[in-house]
Amino acid sequence: MTPTQVFSIVGMIAMPMWVLMIFLPKWKVTRFLIDYKVIPLFLSVIYAIYIFQAILIGGWMDFGSLTSVMALFTEENAVLAGWVHYLAFDLIVGMWMLDQNKKVGIHQLLMAPCLFGTFMFGPVGFLLFIILKTLKQKKHE
Repeated sequence: MTPTQVFSIVGMIAMPMWVLMIFLPKWKVTRFLIDYKVIPLFLSVIYAIYIFQAILIGGWMDFGSLTSVMALFTEENAVLAGWVHYLAFDLIVGMWMLDQNKKVGIHQLLMAPCLFGTFMFGPVGFLLFIILKTLKQKKHE
């Protein structure tokens, strides 16, 4: 499979998980996928394969400067690995938010923008969730 094909496949794998988390967070299938981290684990295997290939092709990765990191993103396998990294970790953060929300009780209509924000902009959705969580907890003190 080419990196371009894998890029399309990992997107098609991650997207339905986000749809389930946003629209059906309490459904037993969604909960199973969240509890066992099925999709992030699968993406982690793909990540491991492509990061290993990137190291074999380009040598050990240098994260010591912006220039070095920019150079990493000129190698196709490294870029694909980076993308899969984002997909997996954003999903893990979204799953964590839903797990946290079992205790906090933020309404699903307010959780949806947090999850969508995490899906599209990572830390922005996480930040929104933390703000709502803090406000909700302060309200109940």
